[in-house]
Amino acid sequence: MPETSEDQPLPALVSELRDLVLRYLRQETLEPIKDLGRFVLFGMVGSAVLVTGLTLLLIGLLRGLQEETGTTFTGNLTWVPYGICALSGLTVAGLAVAAVTRGRGRARAKGGAGA
Repeated sequence: MPETSEDQPLPALVSELRDLVLRYLRQETLEPIKDLGRFVLFGMVGSAVLVTGLTLLLIGLLRGLQEETGTTFTGNLTWVPYGICALSGLTVAGLAVAAVTRGRGRARAKGGAGA
């Protein structure tokens, strides 16, 4: 028959309580923090790769407009390729902000913690 709390001495009960509290703290605090850290790390690496790729695409667009359009953007129009690239970059940024905002709105509508 298992021992009840009345059968165990006080130091054993205190030790068992201490072990129980430590296991609970590890389970409820350390594990979620580790998972959150992993989530943030993957997010930061993904963001860095995305920014690098988009920057290279915009530079490619700029060089393509400057070199492959012949004499279209010469003289007083040399600024146009830069404007096109700037508008393209702002459009991509705006679409990203809209996607994040739309995702938060859906989470709020479902009662989630997306705020």
